[in-house]
Amino acid sequence: MSNQFILPVQAIKEKIYLIRGSKVMLSHDLARLYNVEPRALIQAVKRNAERFPTDFMFQLNTDEFQLLRSQIVILEIGRGKHPKHRPYAFTEQGVAMLSAVLRSDRAIQVSIAIMRVFVKLQRIVVNNEPLSRRIDDLEKKYDSQFHSVFHAIRQLIGPDTVPPKRRIGFHTDRK
Repeated sequence: MSNQFILPVQAIKEKIYLIRGSKVMLSHDLARLYNVEPRALIQAVKRNAERFPTDFMFQLNTDEFQLLRSQIVILEIGRGKHPKHRPYAFTEQGVAMLSAVLRSDRAIQVSIAIMRVFVKLQRIVVNNEPLSRRIDDLEKKYDSQFHSVFHAIRQLIGPDTVPPKRRIGFHTDRK
């Protein structure tokens, strides 16, 4: 394809949340990745409701939505910067179905990239099964209260390591 683009894996990983015991991506994050308006994404989904059973997609309840909003520490200034309506959460299967509903080259490429990240996360879980089982148990117990802590732990046990940053300034140890 001539209009291929690179979608950073880390940008996708940061948008995957554990809600109701499922790894999901939220509608407004997916809309940004697909480069469509959130309302257009939801409208396309509602027109094809039969393709999205509850194990593919669900709408956050009021408590989940408020908890999500409370995790945003610094709110950007400006109209329309944050969702005012409860977002929808899409499981891996729901994200795969979106490419069929949106029917654009970008939708196909984004869905492929997201599927690869989900597969990568599943491999990490399989490779670190005992530790992952304990983390999953803790996540279920504390769910989104400690989402950022669990996210950091998962990054530490993952195969991707961040290369050390170049040190700036005068150094005597020549590293």
